[in-house]
Amino acid sequence: MATKRKVFGATKKPGERLRVAGLRPTRQRRILAELLFHQGHRHVTAELLHQEAKDAGHPVSLATVYNALHQFTGAGLLQQVIVDPSHSYFDTNIDPHQHFYDEDERRLTDISADIAVSGLPQPPRGTKIQRVDVVVRIRRA
Repeated sequence: MATKRKVFGATKKPGERLRVAGLRPTRQRRILAELLFHQGHRHVTAELLHQEAKDAGHPVSLATVYNALHQFTGAGLLQQVIVDPSHSYFDTNIDPHQHFYDEDERRLTDISADIAVSGLPQPPRGTKIQRVDVVVRIRRA
């Protein structure tokens, strides 16, 4: 049986990608999925995706964009990267990887090198570590 990651990567049409993820492919979800996934891996904010939808002639509310992004994340199509309590990005690359966050430009980019994290504490009884997210914050010197 194929894993979600393999099926998602092999699926090109937005409606099919949503169905495979267990989401109903509504018109608005299909539009947003097309905008998200047609350019390869990218990092977007809800506001950026909302503007892209408007620019493409698709009237979608910002609340709908937020809801869809969180639904896509819950279904395993996206990874949410929180850079501060009021600002997060949604990453179409769901493979394990880390990020640079440019605080001057408010831009998130992938780190291409492997990062080793050591000294992690034991998780509480009955839990396990799901993943470790590393965001390296940078500024102009």
